[in-house]
Amino acid sequence: MSTTHMPSPCAWTELVAKYQAPDLRRSIQQICNSFIPFIALSVLMYFSLELSYWVTLVMALPAAGFLARIFIIQHDCGHGSFFRSMRANDHLGFLCGILTMTPYKHWRLSHAIHHRGAANLAKRGIGDIDTLTVNEYRELSGWKRLSYRFYRHPFILFGVTPFFNFVVGQRFLFTKYSRKEWASLHWTNLAILGVATLLTLTIGLKALLLIYVPIIALASSLGTWLFYVQHQYERTYWVPDDEWDYALAALKGSSYYKLPSVLRWFTGNIGFHHIHHLSPRIPNYKLKQCHEENPVFQQATVLTLASSLRTASLRLWDEETQRLVGFEHIDLSSRPESV
Repeated sequence: MSTTHMPSPCAWTELVAKYQAPDLRRSIQQICNSFIPFIALSVLMYFSLELSYWVTLVMALPAAGFLARIFIIQHDCGHGSFFRSMRANDHLGFLCGILTMTPYKHWRLSHAIHHRGAANLAKRGIGDIDTLTVNEYRELSGWKRLSYRFYRHPFILFGVTPFFNFVVGQRFLFTKYSRKEWASLHWTNLAILGVATLLTLTIGLKALLLIYVPIIALASSLGTWLFYVQHQYERTYWVPDDEWDYALAALKGSSYYKLPSVLRWFTGNIGFHHIHHLSPRIPNYKLKQCHEENPVFQQATVLTLASSLRTASLRLWDEETQRLVGFEHIDLSSRPESV
């Protein structure tokens, strides 16, 4: 995207303003067409255990899609964009967090930090996928390089880490920056324990695990992939703190992930991520409309399913070429000059 066509702050705030009001009818409709199918599929998965576990696993795929859609509702609640009432947003967000195994208020805080510092090299670390610059990687010891390579391997980044984070990591999010959110963490854990206990007494622990483990594994991997591909592509935008600009970070540092209609529906239009970062107060069901009605927002980097797969090989931000690169582009024989 050319900065010469970047709308002024006054211009883009006026453009997005009319899309920011939640529509109660559409919000309730989205609750119904997300929660009801998810619960119905979960019940069918239980009965399918008597037929074949392969049938259960097949049904886990659409169930994971609906769980991802529920996470998008939780996401909108965290931004205060799903209902006009913040109390209503918080109540629904908490309920979503039980199913997604995500403490709502802690996630809301870390995600807000992500929005305030996305594409800012000085503000990496909270609510982001860890990304080093080329020079930072060169300065690491051999073991730390190996550790970073292990972390950024696609199987770990999109498979093992998401599952561990949602199931285990998010049960123990005791950090200084989120101290006020500890109560939400405890209540979420207690609610998950209560629901799990009730279901264990009803259908048995084995059945519960056989049903929910594949759902949360698939949904967490999908969510992590979406978050990754919306910011980690070759010509993305990363700058030092003194050069950071909110609109540029949104429109250059966030992609438009052009998905097929079915996948766009399941992912709650989050592929219009450049619009979302420009105005988090726009409900997910209005993002597409905002994008299509304003040509200035159509200059964002477009990724398709095919082109997005190539981003999985990108690992480091090269400050010299201003692009993300893979490890094969790194010359480890040279080190950054001392300042």
